[in-house]
Amino acid sequence: MTQTETIAVAMSGGVDSSTVAAMLKAEGYTLVGLTLQLWNQRRLAGRPGMPESSEGRCCSLDDVYDARRVAEHLDIPYYVVNQQERFERDVVEPFVREYLSGRTPVPCTLCNNHLKFAQLLDTARQIGAERIATGHYARNEYDAVRGRWILKRPADSSKDQTYFLFGLTQQQLSRTLFPLGNYRKPDVREIAREQGLALAQKPDSQEICFIPGGDYKVFLDAYLAERGESIPDTSGELVTTDGEVVGHHGGIHQFTVGQRKGLNVSSPSPFYVLNINGAERRVVVGRSEELLSGALRARTLNWISIPELSGEMRVQVKIRHRHEPAWATITCSGNDEVTATFDEAQRAVTPGQAAVFYDGEEVVGGGWIV
Repeated sequence: MTQTETIAVAMSGGVDSSTVAAMLKAEGYTLVGLTLQLWNQRRLAGRPGMPESSEGRCCSLDDVYDARRVAEHLDIPYYVVNQQERFERDVVEPFVREYLSGRTPVPCTLCNNHLKFAQLLDTARQIGAERIATGHYARNEYDAVRGRWILKRPADSSKDQTYFLFGLTQQQLSRTLFPLGNYRKPDVREIAREQGLALAQKPDSQEICFIPGGDYKVFLDAYLAERGESIPDTSGELVTTDGEVVGHHGGIHQFTVGQRKGLNVSSPSPFYVLNINGAERRVVVGRSEELLSGALRARTLNWISIPELSGEMRVQVKIRHRHEPAWATITCSGNDEVTATFDEAQRAVTPGQAAVFYDGEEVVGGGWIV
């Protein structure tokens, strides 16, 4: 069956987005493949601690090659859109600032919120496509009663990526397709094999595109050195909740809430990072049970299933990607701010991470933990 609509497919070079392209091609759509070139993987290679190879990292040059090869196999036009400057401005630089201030950012969510979807949709429209399709595991549909586009969890809960998509606007959701929302990953690989895609068994990328091995400290050193800068001196004291000084640290960027290793504090039972005070350069440490928090505050909110929060609402809250959502009541607590009060205290609530609110399968909205 021939479709009249042109769809731009965001092609990362992985099996998921490649399978999306193959599925839509089989359904008769006119397709254009788009890859956003976000980071030069060779840029910091050779600096202390930085690997020479980008193997296994998202958005590498190998991924661009694989995406182009799939586009050729499917006989669809393919373009690489260079967004390195914008990616550095909107994702990398805020990531660096957040860590240096003692917060723990989520770069993939920053990328989705501030760059990826906006740029893909803009480029798609320029080439005559009103909608884009991505390989994210999520579902979206229009609810005529509420007059809103609703973002939902996928059929494969182990691949759920809605946590990273909470910032999508109604306009963006209305122009985005998530064809894998009703599939499980093994089924997607099988479809890829049936469609003759050479990368049907390609492993999933496990690393953030600009942070090799997940070692953000090495990246911070290399990135700032390249710019002729050094990491600012944020060394200070390790203190307990009652103010007792139990040690000293080399910089607040070396820590995140919940961290146990690297504190170098002698104690009969282990200490964990409870809080990071960037202004005073203090890292507050305590026992495991002190990591529990009964509430959190989140700002810079985006609402999806509702236009805004009025009064209070019962939701499940996810405080990091792999966190099991916890029941809570959310209420407005300020301008563009909500407080989530948990039924049961949660471990290691971390400033800089996203708090995403769910009502069953629906994403209600989310914001950034403060």
